[in-house]
Amino acid sequence: MARSAKSVQVAVTTEYLENQSSPAEDQYLFSYTITITNLGIEAVTLKSRHWCITDADGGTSEVQGAGVVGETPLIKPNDSYQYSSGTVLKTPLGVMQGHYAMQTNDGEEFNAPIPAFRLAVPGLLH
Repeated sequence: MARSAKSVQVAVTTEYLENQSSPAEDQYLFSYTITITNLGIEAVTLKSRHWCITDADGGTSEVQGAGVVGETPLIKPNDSYQYSSGTVLKTPLGVMQGHYAMQTNDGEEFNAPIPAFRLAVPGLLH
């Protein structure tokens, strides 16, 4: 099978930030580290992001914007770009998912899906 110009893999790790959270005030802080790997045959630029964040009560919020952490990185074939960010939930459990809008060198745009990942305070039975 031929390699596509538009083949991007997204991997995520998460961490509960207990020392920055305040459960008594319904504030649970989580950090996440994203690794975006370009498996395609040409460089791509991450242009924007779109997140859907859902807490355990069913509350949702959407986050959209240019780039990530103030950058619009160019990711060369077989290379990766990694960044860390964070979010606050009102519950000790939630899910994030979304996509990155990417662009090839010739201007073709495509979405790279961010698979759903869990944010959870350690020790939860859910």
